Amino acid sequence: MGLFSRLGDIINSNLNAMLDGAENPEKIARLIIQEMEDTLVEVRTSAARAMADKKEMEREIVHFSASRDDWAAKAELAIDKGREDLARGALLAKQKSETEIIRRQEAMVIAEEAFLRRQEDLVKLQAKLDEAKAKHRALVMRREAAEQRIRMRSQLYDGRADEAILRYNQLERKVDEMEAYADTIRGGEPGLAQEFAELEQNESVEKELAALKARKGKPAASKKSEG
Repeated sequence: MGLFSRLGDIINSNLNAMLDGAENPEKIARLIIQEMEDTLVEVRTSAARAMADKKEMEREIVHFSASRDDWAAKAELAIDKGREDLARGALLAKQKSETEIIRRQEAMVIAEEAFLRRQEDLVKLQAKLDEAKAKHRALVMRREAAEQRIRMRSQLYDGRADEAILRYNQLERKVDEMEAYADTIRGGEPGLAQEFAELEQNESVEKELAALKARKGKPAASKKSEG
């Protein structure tokens, strides 16, 4: 048995109440849409059948109208020929044709009313179907948004994220230590300015030593001999 037993159940249904009370609103929305689409096909088929019945009755009315006129002409001919018995039979056939015409005309009215009701049902059902599809799209979007929020918050409060940040801080400290050690090594190597300063300092010491020896009466040693 389908989700809806009658077309009226669909047209008069409160989609909001159905979805609010469902355990799985998205699934229920899909079932509603499927049921409505199936019902639309049935209603369209019924409307087409009513229209086909109407056209068939129109053809039959034309047929019986021609038959009625034909029997009327034959009744007149029989009277002209003095055949009252034949005229009576022709008039009886004429009346039968008229009865069939009346039946077809009454059936045409019913078929026309059925077709118009089906057209009204189609309009109402299409509006309900559009509403159900809009509800379904909204539910899908809300579910996807909720899933994304869950994933984001799970990652935000996941201990692994804190652990990764801690490891990053440790790595950063290690890099700082390596850079400090590199600065220490670089500081122990004599730079160009330092070498020149030492050279000037040695020259000043040599001059002062030569002056001291001169005062003491000792000859100053040449740098060549010192070498």
